[in-house]
Amino acid sequence: MKFYKIVAFVAGLALLSSCEYQKYNRIEQKDLNVGNEVVYGVSPDSLPRQMSYKYDAKPELETRVNDIRAKLYSGTTSALVKQ
Repeated sequence: MKFYKIVAFVAGLALLSSCEYQKYNRIEQKDLNVGNEVVYGVSPDSLPRQMSYKYDAKPELETRVNDIRAKLYSGTTSALVKQ
C-alpha cells in the first residue's frame, strides 16, 4: 500500500514537472508594427491612435448583428438550430 502511494506521488511529480504550458506551441517571428503609434500608441499605457477612428453606422447590418447575437446567446446548444 505504501509502495503504491510513493509510486503515484513520484509519477504525479514527474508529470507536473514536465508540464511547461505552451513552451513549443508558438512561433518566433518579428513584429512588423514595432514602434507604430497607430497600432500600439505612444507608450504602453496609452491608447493606440486607431481607437480614435470613428466609422459611420450602417443600419442594414443591425439585423445581421442581432441574428448572430440570438444564435450565440439564445441558450440553445446548437448553432444550427433555426428559430
